[in-house]
Amino acid sequence: MSADRARAEDQPADWARPKSVPVARFAHGSRVPGWDDAVDLTKEPAVIPDPATTPVPAALREQIEEAMARYPDRRSASIPALHAAQELHGWCSPEAIGQVATVMRLTPAYLTSVATFYDMLVTHPKGRNDVFVCTNISCSLRGADELYEAMSAAAAFEEDITVRSFECLGACDIAPMASVNGVYVGPLELEDAAQIVADLNAGREVLERKQLRYRPCADPGGAAP
Repeated sequence: MSADRARAEDQPADWARPKSVPVARFAHGSRVPGWDDAVDLTKEPAVIPDPATTPVPAALREQIEEAMARYPDRRSASIPALHAAQELHGWCSPEAIGQVATVMRLTPAYLTSVATFYDMLVTHPKGRNDVFVCTNISCSLRGADELYEAMSAAAAFEEDITVRSFECLGACDIAPMASVNGVYVGPLELEDAAQIVADLNAGREVLERKQLRYRPCADPGGAAP
């Protein structure tokens, strides 16, 4: 018998078992929100909207058709098409999804399944300005959790600003950081939260001195301050 095996057999029966850590769950017992939402079985089967009764803004139609032209399968354009509709309407509303479905000749149900899967597409009303605070490990070690709380507090009464934590934005070199309407800013300090809100409300460039795209780059053809 090996020495390692002998030591193991001398341990209590549960010695080798990994210690379980409780997983945060919703009140209904699942980690997946909405899994138990009731389904309306009285609804008619989903159909492709009738173009004659579903008007689509010309600019949105052009964006969707341009996206569809990039792919051999039109369904591959679902994400950029929904992004375009969300940009126009502020969120993927039933009207917005219906317009995309009309142009793409898909059912609203199909597009809803896409919109509810991806974090940056939302199917409920929200502020037009999106602030995603990265709370993954690199950012958390540099104070991202406190930054997220400060950002949430600064925008608490701002109906046009939506603040969310984000698992990873892939910019660890400027941690802690955030994406403000798609613009990466960092490293951030707690007092930057109020400045972000002020810049958004004033329609200014957000923390221009901390935007990633203006940082010095080793590539001679890259961004320069």
